[in-house]
Amino acid sequence: MITTFLGHELKAFWRSKNTGKSIAIRVVMALLILYLFACILFAGLFLDKILAETFPHDDVVFSFCGIILLYFLFDLVMRMQLQELPTLRVQPYLHLPIKRNTVVSYLAFTAMLSMFNLWPIILFVPFVLKVVLTDSGALPALAFVVAILGFMLFNNYLALFIKRKANLNGWVFLIFVAVLALIITGDFRFHLYSVRNVSYLYFGHLLSKPVLVLLPVVLAIAMYYINFIYLKQNLYLEELSSRKASAYKSSTEFPLLSRFGKVGDLVANELKLIFRNKRPRSALVMGLFFMFYGLIFYTNSHYGETWYIFVGMFMTGIFIISYGQFMYSWQGAHFDGLLVSKINFRDFLKAKYLLFTMVSTVAFILTTPYAYFGWRIVLVHFVMYLWNIGINTTIVLFFANRNAKRIDLSKGASFNWEGVGATQMLISFPLMITPYVIYLPFSLFKHADIGLAMLAATGIVFILTRDFWVKKLEEDFMQKRYTVAEGFRNK
Repeated sequence: MITTFLGHELKAFWRSKNTGKSIAIRVVMALLILYLFACILFAGLFLDKILAETFPHDDVVFSFCGIILLYFLFDLVMRMQLQELPTLRVQPYLHLPIKRNTVVSYLAFTAMLSMFNLWPIILFVPFVLKVVLTDSGALPALAFVVAILGFMLFNNYLALFIKRKANLNGWVFLIFVAVLALIITGDFRFHLYSVRNVSYLYFGHLLSKPVLVLLPVVLAIAMYYINFIYLKQNLYLEELSSRKASAYKSSTEFPLLSRFGKVGDLVANELKLIFRNKRPRSALVMGLFFMFYGLIFYTNSHYGETWYIFVGMFMTGIFIISYGQFMYSWQGAHFDGLLVSKINFRDFLKAKYLLFTMVSTVAFILTTPYAYFGWRIVLVHFVMYLWNIGINTTIVLFFANRNAKRIDLSKGASFNWEGVGATQMLISFPLMITPYVIYLPFSLFKHADIGLAMLAATGIVFILTRDFWVKKLEEDFMQKRYTVAEGFRNK
């Protein structure tokens, strides 16, 4: 039956009207993946020499045992960002005499067909054959290979399970990201523990006690079983929709927004759109990862305050940039409905302003711990926060009136150029350059404080005159609304 499902998927691909475009994209992606595999294979073949140079005071096998769990931690982060969920159009099979277990088994099987499952094999197995097999014998080498495969499959099904749960409740993904961030910062920033030592503790003992290989095997089997049961319980549409409705009732109701009336309702709908769909949700998650962006600059004395302007703008305004550049493409599927609805477009614009202000406020609060590097950094962040909610929000909405490229919300953000056009390229220039046009003249003449004051004052002026800009944006949109709507109709 699995071969039948595969045959149906291939027929659906070749019969699609976008087959030509899909083939071209897949060819480019295949070439890129082959290049990555070649690089990883090269690193795997010479991993012993790389480890010897990187850790000259440690034994090569000790170093190898220490990096394996670090790799799988990084692998999990990459899977959460880039690995796509295996899909099958279930509806045509629901009325046929096909067992539920068969459909679920197919989904579980195709979940293993990921390039991420080849990387650890190409990277680590050559080292195991060259060094571990030679030094310790066949049994420990076999245990290493099986353990690596076990952790690989555990990561594979863990990432897919979290993504599926996150489709029903966006808080699941946010909690997972927070836990992962705590693990990484606890090791690399605060040195509370060492993932490398934990890795060596397990794989080092695996050399003398191959029976420990059962641990990753049991973890992989358990994670596969959890995925299997979850898919089986949510296979039918009515089960999935009812669970989804109840999940979102608790996760996307925002009582605080009710005080803003119609504008608050529109913001609540926008937040539901973000939490329920892959690509807009990835823009929010990207903003969380950018909260650690300052560690690159603030821990290095070579970067001065000129760079702090850039970093502050990015950390407090990354959501405005990453999500706002595709405004109003997020509503492209139902944009015609918005045009003929009773929604006042001025309220629609005010909702965008309120959404960006809320997210940027949260982002600024999350960056306040950077006061550890000096309170001036927090001051720069606050200045750029005012700049973002005052000026960058207006710039983003101005370019939104010129964006007519539709986006499929269900697709992930990884290797997805849907909706990207000239507008997204042009918007980066005013967002990046404008603050420096004001700040640099003062900074060059040793008046950096005045430059910061001017940036803050400009942002405050735009915030206080927001109603004026909303009116101008509405007038601009009314002239271009039919062009934008026509673009969104082109799939």
